[in-house]
Amino acid sequence: MKYLALWLFLIGVLLIVFIQFISGQNINRLIGGNHRLLDEMQVQNELRKLQSDVLTIESDIRGAIITDDSAHFGLVNEKIRDLRTQVSSLSKKLDDPAIGSEVSQLDFLVNEKINHTYRIMNAYTASGKEAGEAVINTGRGKQIRDSLSTLIGQLDRVRQAQLNSLSGTISNDGSRARFLGFGLAVIACIACALAFLYIVNKGRQQERMILMLNESEKRIKEGAFIKEQFLANMSHEIRTPMNAILGFTNLLKRSELTSQQQQYVDYIYSSSQNLLTLINDILDLSKIEAGMMQIEQAPFSLNGLISSVKVMFQEKAIQKGLLFNITVDPSVHDTLSGDPVRLTQILINLLSNALKFTEKGYVHMTVFPVSQETDRISLQFSIKDSGVGIAPEKIGAIFDRFQQAEAETTRRFGGTGLGLAIVKQLVDLQGGQIAVNSEAGKGSEFVITMPFRPVYDYSENFTLSTEQIQNPIRNIRVLIAEDNQMNQQLIRHLMKQWQMDYSLVNNGREAVEMLQKETFTAVLMDIQMPEMDGYAATQVIRNSLQLDVPIIAMTAHAMNGEKERCLSYGMTDYISKPVKEAELYSILQSYCGDEEMVAETEQVISLDYLRELSLGDSEFENAIIRQFIVQVPEEISLLQEAVLAVNRQQIKSIAHGMKSSVAYLGLTDRLSHNLHRMEMEAVSNADETHFEEDFSEVKSVCEQAVVEARQLLSMPV
Repeated sequence: MKYLALWLFLIGVLLIVFIQFISGQNINRLIGGNHRLLDEMQVQNELRKLQSDVLTIESDIRGAIITDDSAHFGLVNEKIRDLRTQVSSLSKKLDDPAIGSEVSQLDFLVNEKINHTYRIMNAYTASGKEAGEAVINTGRGKQIRDSLSTLIGQLDRVRQAQLNSLSGTISNDGSRARFLGFGLAVIACIACALAFLYIVNKGRQQERMILMLNESEKRIKEGAFIKEQFLANMSHEIRTPMNAILGFTNLLKRSELTSQQQQYVDYIYSSSQNLLTLINDILDLSKIEAGMMQIEQAPFSLNGLISSVKVMFQEKAIQKGLLFNITVDPSVHDTLSGDPVRLTQILINLLSNALKFTEKGYVHMTVFPVSQETDRISLQFSIKDSGVGIAPEKIGAIFDRFQQAEAETTRRFGGTGLGLAIVKQLVDLQGGQIAVNSEAGKGSEFVITMPFRPVYDYSENFTLSTEQIQNPIRNIRVLIAEDNQMNQQLIRHLMKQWQMDYSLVNNGREAVEMLQKETFTAVLMDIQMPEMDGYAATQVIRNSLQLDVPIIAMTAHAMNGEKERCLSYGMTDYISKPVKEAELYSILQSYCGDEEMVAETEQVISLDYLRELSLGDSEFENAIIRQFIVQVPEEISLLQEAVLAVNRQQIKSIAHGMKSSVAYLGLTDRLSHNLHRMEMEAVSNADETHFEEDFSEVKSVCEQAVVEARQLLSMPV
């Protein structure tokens, strides 16, 4: 319809132009007809004048003979000359084949009349009046005059008929031009009117569409909010029982079990972790789609991150008999600004898939720079395996949600098909690109290119708020508000194990009543509870009771902004469910610990970074700690030899490598300055160095860290 309206509009414009052209043509024809009409009228007038002049000449010559006065002959001769001119002009204007004989006869009769006049004049001149009268009396002049009058009358009738025909033609042309112009004008007006009505109608439709879109956008926003609430509630409802399952499984693992029971418990724990991973994947995907996924920009050590990922998968690769290695190009700047958590999540997903789908052969990962500038570094991560591969026609679908390359894949290897969808969207969110090269039966290669910003002269500062269970918390009393029976049982067990005094209530109202009667060192407050939820209870505690007691929120909500919401209601800190024992103990210690005791036995190890990388995997954490205990003393010994020998190349290499080693157990804040200065002085070949001073500090801190790491492994985790 829109094209039809446009065509109608164009046709209307063209018709208007055509009307102007036709009108011009008709006007020209009318002008031409008028000219021809004037010419015909002029011919008629000249014929009448010719007839009149012939009679005048005859009358003049008769008068001259009768009066016997030859003086009039000069005037007659002059009129004869004019008569000849008129006849010549008429002959040209009457150049029409239809009256050609009449024109010739007219010319002949006029000449005869002139000759007869001359004969009268000659006879008068030669013989006198009687001779002239004799010629007149012959009657020849009258005969010629009558013939000439009859002929002029015939010509006049012929020209009158042509004049009438020409007038009719002009009238018809005018009528036709008027009708055609009016008709075309009507058509043009109708076409333009239709086009105008269509445009107006489309404008109204567009207005209605805008209103509908606004209403649709409003409903979409409401739907997104409902979806967010649903996901938050779902997260809470699923994570709450998962908290109990994982907590009691951990407790059960530390009890006396037969080998078969231990195996069953391991299966339960593994399945629970897989279920929790699935929940996290669904929530991550929902956050990305809702635009709630926040990409952070924080400094991190690339080598440290890659090394932690390598340790995470090293044992599994050995179990499957696979050749597994990760190579980082040594020219890559180590300290980068980006989102280390999301980068770790991407690499874990891809390496996990590579190991899962590879039964024999290898899994290789390489990191090298695509480009390096002072303010921007583009890195390429390549994960290549010799696994089952992907058929070319299936590659386009592997990044879709809940899609895997083959239907058999789910039955054979498990999985939901969410991992690669999340990887693709996380890469896109960080401005990167991902590509796949694969062939069925010959392995796959995933290539990721991502931009980072290099960071110079930066010392990572990890907050020391980790578990320090070897420094037990004494003389505290904890109020716990939790309505779930299984979670209550878990908390009871933890409180007894940590030898803490506690009181347990079922909702926020009971918590407020308990705080009115007794004094507590800290409050563990669940969010969703009957009668009075955690938010309302916290506001009563802060506003009505005016208490500054630390309130730690315990919630299964995992949506973005939940922590900020808890803090805005007056809560002191936040811990998400499933609650990790070490994380809960660390929070309680940070708010309720004996500061003097902590100062006397200050611990150098901080497990924040390791906890962030492990995502709750205690086996991975223990593996990292064991690796630290073995690797760091060897690096200290090699560094000592290099310092004694002043081997600058060795000092640079070892100091650079130790940055990654000490980062896992949170020693970066203590040692980054010393290790960085050793590396820089080794590179710059400075005359004045601080090698011995820096080495002494590094050795002292690392030795204490090894002792603390051994203590951590000796404790139940």
